[in-house]
Amino acid sequence: MMFEGLPPAAIYLLGALLVSLLRGRARQVVALAVPVAAFINFFLITEGVHWTLPFLDFELILGRADRWSLIFLNIFTILSFIGILYVIKDNRAIDLAAGLLYAGSAMGVIMAGDLITLFLFWEMLTLGAVLCILARGTPESGKAAYRYLMVHVFGGVVLLAGLFIHLANGGSVAFDQIELAGLGAWLIFLGFGINCAWPVLGAWLTDTYPEASFGGVVFMATYTTKTAVYVLARCFPGESTLIWIGLAMATIPLFYAAIANDLRRILAYCLINQVGFMVISVGLGTELSLNGTAAHAYCHLLYKALLFMAIGSVIYRTGKSKATELGGLYRSMPWTCLFCCIGAISISFPFFCGFVSKSIIMSSAASAGQSAVWLALLFASAGVFLQAGLRVPFFAFFSHDAGIRCEEAPRNQLLAMGITAILCVVIGTFPQAFLYKMLPNPEATYQPYTVAHVTDQYALLFFSALAFVLLIRSGLHPAEIRSTNLDTDWVYRRGGRVIYAFFDILLNGLNRVAKAAFVDTFIKRLSRFLQHGPARLLVMIQYPFWSLSGLEGEALKDKRADFYEQTRLGAFPIGLTAFLAVLLLAILFIF
Repeated sequence: MMFEGLPPAAIYLLGALLVSLLRGRARQVVALAVPVAAFINFFLITEGVHWTLPFLDFELILGRADRWSLIFLNIFTILSFIGILYVIKDNRAIDLAAGLLYAGSAMGVIMAGDLITLFLFWEMLTLGAVLCILARGTPESGKAAYRYLMVHVFGGVVLLAGLFIHLANGGSVAFDQIELAGLGAWLIFLGFGINCAWPVLGAWLTDTYPEASFGGVVFMATYTTKTAVYVLARCFPGESTLIWIGLAMATIPLFYAAIANDLRRILAYCLINQVGFMVISVGLGTELSLNGTAAHAYCHLLYKALLFMAIGSVIYRTGKSKATELGGLYRSMPWTCLFCCIGAISISFPFFCGFVSKSIIMSSAASAGQSAVWLALLFASAGVFLQAGLRVPFFAFFSHDAGIRCEEAPRNQLLAMGITAILCVVIGTFPQAFLYKMLPNPEATYQPYTVAHVTDQYALLFFSALAFVLLIRSGLHPAEIRSTNLDTDWVYRRGGRVIYAFFDILLNGLNRVAKAAFVDTFIKRLSRFLQHGPARLLVMIQYPFWSLSGLEGEALKDKRADFYEQTRLGAFPIGLTAFLAVLLLAILFIF
């Protein structure tokens, strides 16, 4: 029998455990060896179902390998190596272990063949992300990690409830297409949407990504949203609701990005914009559009990782990430500046990776007769190039000279960015030779390099650049000022405190009232009754008999006091005790 490789998730989870236990150079060697071993393992995995386990009445499938899962597994594995290489120099266990855990969890999701396995790895994604945020070690990152955890625990509960209802109503446990009908399917849909950063639900992304460690954000930008896109493409292809959700994602964040000051926050808003393209293509549901989903996820991971790494290196050397605090860094960090510019133009320029994937989605919308969608995507394409492609490099490396003089990024970071930049160029220049061969629907062919496609794109990009220059020169561009964007995360960042205070007053107030009434009053009185009540009851029963026997006055009072004390202490005469014991035994015997 041919060796079918190992479960990719197992390789990464074991690696995360080893990295957390090892020290020094051994930790670095193992951390880099894990993605290398996983990449070799990738070529051993054949299409089909692998690594099944029995669980109750179900069969867990740890490996469903087909064209959909393999293209995501390929880019996830490549980015895991690049991410580990990027953070390897500092040799921090939390950075390396969190990255491997995160990558392994994402690969567990995309290789899952059933909904139970999917859910287990889905929840592990949250743990990896929280560690990536905590790795920064600031008070703000701690708060952001807590908020991230709360949002994704809520999303996990929604998804789990949907799975229970789906299975209880006779739905299949198979991780396959689900009809969006019934409460269970809608809850599953919503659970996926939270991780996909849908409008209103997705403010966790822009709230937490800027607070992650300089390397942790590379893993965060790689796995969570793209895993969500993958499961949507598996379960809800052709669901028209996704078109309108995707349109909102592709357009609304651009307005927030235009007024954001933190460069990583700008990139986070633009990340949502690009995920919106993928969600729209899933909603279109044609073979070509689904190819566009997979291709754009692949390419977006590369250029977005490159941009986040470039800004991460700026943070690493300067400790700053805000446009108001940066500028003129091309003098000190020329290679980082070059790689940032390559990432920027890779978003849309011909002969770079973003062009060969994004154009598939726009062509799919046009072919489907969705003119309004095509126009919205055109606006979104120009907007994201304006924000992430022009504004981020300009304010980080050019603009006014902030007077910051620092060292170039470390060699491991430059190497990681260099590999990513080369991939952006090679895939964009030769898409047919590599990327298009892996797409899930090989029969749906596409040719990006036609005269019309190339000239239209250059015209769009040059006019975007011209608009940016004119806005800057005229002073009409929104000023770079210290500010806080009021996004929907404000509801739980600020509103959550109000809700907590309200319930603190309400519930703790009820607790104090209950304690005073029950513990301080009722329990004490009950204790006194149990201590004195039986004795007093027996005295009341005996009192008439003592009076009839001739006791009166002081003698009666003394008799009552002595009997009360004997009853309270349980110190009866032996004869009386024996009589009562015999009486009790007789009653038990009779009944």
